[in-house]
Amino acid sequence: MSVAIGVDVGGTFTDFFVVDLERNRSWVHKTPSTPGDPSQAIRTGLQEILLSGGVAATTVSRIAHGTTVATNALIQRRGAKVALIVTKGFRDLLEIGRQTRPHLYSLQIDAPEPVVPREWRIEAKERVLADGTVLVPLTAAELQAASIGPSAPVPMRSLSAFCSHF
Repeated sequence: MSVAIGVDVGGTFTDFFVVDLERNRSWVHKTPSTPGDPSQAIRTGLQEILLSGGVAATTVSRIAHGTTVATNALIQRRGAKVALIVTKGFRDLLEIGRQTRPHLYSLQIDAPEPVVPREWRIEAKERVLADGTVLVPLTAAELQAASIGPSAPVPMRSLSAFCSHF
């Protein structure tokens, strides 16, 4: 068992990197992605690799899998519309950011738009400590009010909760 295969499922292509330690060789392979069912592209690509490389399936000792689909959707802003529940007082944390920036003192920096618009960030009276201890629990009533109340972010297709540990 001397073959290891790395798989990266992307939005357009599914990429494979194969290392055959016994034969001291490596190669890459690409197959079109299948967004409706990413496993189809993985299966097709693995079959193509085994056939074209003369590799027996029994010699594959490891398959490592990763995906850039979610990362690309985030970067390209193509994902579902999302609302974010945050700890009261932390609504603007996405825009404030961190102090680790390439040009810390520049006033001309064009900051990217936040992934979740401010009006879709909902504050909740909950508190989780840095060690994970729940100081003030998030209540079902607050969740319900946030997702279906009169000020609910519309059209929301997903809801996420963020707990900051300070």
